[in-house]
Amino acid sequence: MSEVKTGADHIKSLRDGRTVYLDGKLVEDVTTHKAFRNSVASSGALYDFQARPENIELMTFQPNGSNRRVNRAWQMPRNYDEMVKRRKAMQAWAGVSCGFMGRSPDHLASALIGQRMGIQVFKKHSEARAKAFEDYVDYATANDLFLTYVIINPQAERAKDWGDQAEDLVARIVDEDSTGITIRGAKMLGTSSIMANEVFVANLQPLKPGEEDLAFSCALPMNAKGLRVLSRKSYEDHAVSIYDNPISSRFDENDALMYFDDVKVPWDRVFVYRDTDTCRAQFHDTPGHSYQNYQAQIRLSVKIAFLAGLARRITEAIGTTKIPAVAEQLGMLASQVGMVNAMLSGMEASGSQYGEYWIPNKHFMYSAQVITQDLYPKVIQMLRELAGGALIMLPSSVLDFGNPEMVKIIEKTQRSASMDPEHKVKFMKAAWDAIGSEFGSRHTQYEMFYAGARFVTCGHSFRTFDWNNATGLVEGLLAGYDLQSELKKAQG
Repeated sequence: MSEVKTGADHIKSLRDGRTVYLDGKLVEDVTTHKAFRNSVASSGALYDFQARPENIELMTFQPNGSNRRVNRAWQMPRNYDEMVKRRKAMQAWAGVSCGFMGRSPDHLASALIGQRMGIQVFKKHSEARAKAFEDYVDYATANDLFLTYVIINPQAERAKDWGDQAEDLVARIVDEDSTGITIRGAKMLGTSSIMANEVFVANLQPLKPGEEDLAFSCALPMNAKGLRVLSRKSYEDHAVSIYDNPISSRFDENDALMYFDDVKVPWDRVFVYRDTDTCRAQFHDTPGHSYQNYQAQIRLSVKIAFLAGLARRITEAIGTTKIPAVAEQLGMLASQVGMVNAMLSGMEASGSQYGEYWIPNKHFMYSAQVITQDLYPKVIQMLRELAGGALIMLPSSVLDFGNPEMVKIIEKTQRSASMDPEHKVKFMKAAWDAIGSEFGSRHTQYEMFYAGARFVTCGHSFRTFDWNNATGLVEGLLAGYDLQSELKKAQG
């Protein structure tokens, strides 16, 4: 393996015999299958990007005791400046996919280093489990691993507690011995699992006493015996061509149900063991949840700028940019891009020291999460309104350009104020892929719910807000006068 992990290194590592199913069939090799190969290549492109000589300093750092450089996502910032340097690297990485790879390698790296910063939480639970977690994060860092995670239970009968669901639905411990535990059942959503090296398994949803069989966290290689990945429909597989679907054909990171069919987990890969509260604490009592969602906002800052660029080009293509009402909409969109970036800067600058590490302002991060999960669908709607029928009146596919008679008609009808007919079609195809295709719809759903339903994100905001300061302002106002003195004044 080279000094810095490359795309070739990563793609080679995925030929590991993992068990992935699609359309009722076993996928022999995710790196060559027509439903996954372009997306896998895009994951490799991330590592090629970091390995370019001009990007190595921006994108990588050298961990203590290592002779290799790894992505800065694994860096645990000790101060504000290091946090900003790390964020710039992650924004550059997001730019490779225009922000459409939401579960790129820096997401899980961020979650794990945040939890690693709070290792005392694990030590309180168990010194042995804490040592296993420390060693694993060191291993993942040194090898610059691409991890996915499954931390949500499959939706089922919501009126029932997780421990009361149908047998073998929710992943649980079904056996253990001196070598490790055995788990059986399902977890979701496994985004990017087809292109990841390993999977982190945990419980973000609350558990209660009595559900100790469900209360564990661990990590497994994607080719672990008994681990079965059930892929959703592949948008890449249904893309007509890169020309017709330039985003979905290359950046469909995929989602999947993971089923653990009596999977054995060795003790050195078990981080939480039969402890319902530590399952919560490993996310919320450490900086783990803050760091993983901070990464999501970093990635969104690139994606929202891309959508603003689409909006501007749409209005230029149809000649409406200078219409006052259109310019107003573009200005509003530009302000929203600025707001996302300002919130990022705010959570960094208003961060705090956590032991030897610098962590983002938790309430500012949760505030951004609440605002942006409402913002994204509004931006998509704005782009639809700006485009009108331009996104619909398009040639059926790239093959239309192979028919001379059709080309003549396309050249006459695909008129634009700023683009030749061929470029207009190319651009509008990209815009539709981003905001109107099935892939685009998945992204709208993803941005609205990846962090949980609105009551979940608003709950985080509620819990982390400084209510004492806010209500103190109210009480300070009320303390400045009293009834009797004001009554005397009023009576003369």
